[in-house]
Amino acid sequence: MSLGSPKNCLEFFKTIGRLKHLKRTGWVRSAVNDPETISGHMYRMAMMSFLLDEEDNVNRDRVMRISLVHDMAESIVGDLTPHCGVSSEEKHQREVAAMEHFTKLVGEKAGNEMFNLFLEYEEQKTNEAIFVKDLDKFDMILQAFEYETDQERLGSLEEFFKTTEGAFSHPKVKRWVEELYKQREESLNASTAESDK
Repeated sequence: MSLGSPKNCLEFFKTIGRLKHLKRTGWVRSAVNDPETISGHMYRMAMMSFLLDEEDNVNRDRVMRISLVHDMAESIVGDLTPHCGVSSEEKHQREVAAMEHFTKLVGEKAGNEMFNLFLEYEEQKTNEAIFVKDLDKFDMILQAFEYETDQERLGSLEEFFKTTEGAFSHPKVKRWVEELYKQREESLNASTAESDK
């Protein structure tokens, strides 16, 4: 099979297609109904990047591309969390091997671009990578809030909020987080007032 051949491309498409069905581990562990998939998470992160402009001091297109590849390796290695018993070093090695596999399938041009974007995210040295990390955490707590409100389990996913406290760095994302916390507090207060009746 030659690099980037139609056969290899189809294998690549089918492999990353698994992300459309692979549920995120944290939500499965928390027994939420109909947990989101990895691709759903990455898609919303990429859509969030449309809201960036010049004053945000990051390259919007690069943020979008990093968002789309940052969890791509999970189509092969799965969604490994600290609860899975795999060290962060081992997780990184597995993900690097998965990204190298993709490079062999799609060829050097596209493969190296995806691999380098993945490494940029992992190394957390550029403004774009750091911003994507903020989006990753923000999407998680936004999703937690949606589960709490949509599934009538207010306050039950507190652990997801605790793990991100003080972890956001970009001013725009911090404003989104502030608004999210405000809405969550209002929902919790309304629920408490209703149950006191």
